[in-house]
Amino acid sequence: MRGGFIVVTLALASASAAAAGPSSSDNKRIEDSAAVIQSLRSAPDNGIPDSVWDKAHCVAVMPGVKKAAFVLGGEFGKGVVSCRTPDGWSAPVFLNLEKGSVGLQFGGESTDIVLLIMNERGIDKLMQNKVTLGGDMSLAAGPVGRSGQAATDAQLTAEMLSYSHARGVFAGIDLSGGTLRPDTKENTTFYGREVSAKDVLAGRAATPAPASARPLMAALNGPSATHSKHGA
Repeated sequence: MRGGFIVVTLALASASAAAAGPSSSDNKRIEDSAAVIQSLRSAPDNGIPDSVWDKAHCVAVMPGVKKAAFVLGGEFGKGVVSCRTPDGWSAPVFLNLEKGSVGLQFGGESTDIVLLIMNERGIDKLMQNKVTLGGDMSLAAGPVGRSGQAATDAQLTAEMLSYSHARGVFAGIDLSGGTLRPDTKENTTFYGREVSAKDVLAGRAATPAPASARPLMAALNGPSATHSKHGA
């Protein structure tokens, strides 16, 4: 009898944890990502060109990545990704970015990373358990500002374009050798149950995004954002 009681208690505890909803760290990641998007869309002269943004199928944001995290070769950047659907931008999926190399030198301040996925192949690869940038997925440092509209051949054919953002200025950055993976644990916490990252990004998830996702959705779908749409 006691064993059965313990099993039931553990099951209820697990259910309560799953239903607890987004954590404060999840909410902060959403809010910080929304702020980066707002900065991106309001900086036509030193931000990502509209001609590039309009063609992007998905956008991933890793806010507040610090140099020390990369120099030590361990933990990394945490962020969110959203993709275009026929009804606007999708609800977010949480991602982790890892790069165990000293090649990235950001300086002492924290730096935001913005990744644009430019085609369907890139979306399919992004949804794998783990994807290596510059290996599994072709990658190029993205063009910046109005003059950046004349993209190079590498930028035109890349599945992903990468940017850094510090002090209000966007710049192309090489993240080759880094890896991206869905943050399954945080996605389960955020949505209150296990979800398919691919279904969420395609707008097919049965569970709607929590209210805490609104700042990001407002930044993506707001009046300053493009109305061009691609299927995810």
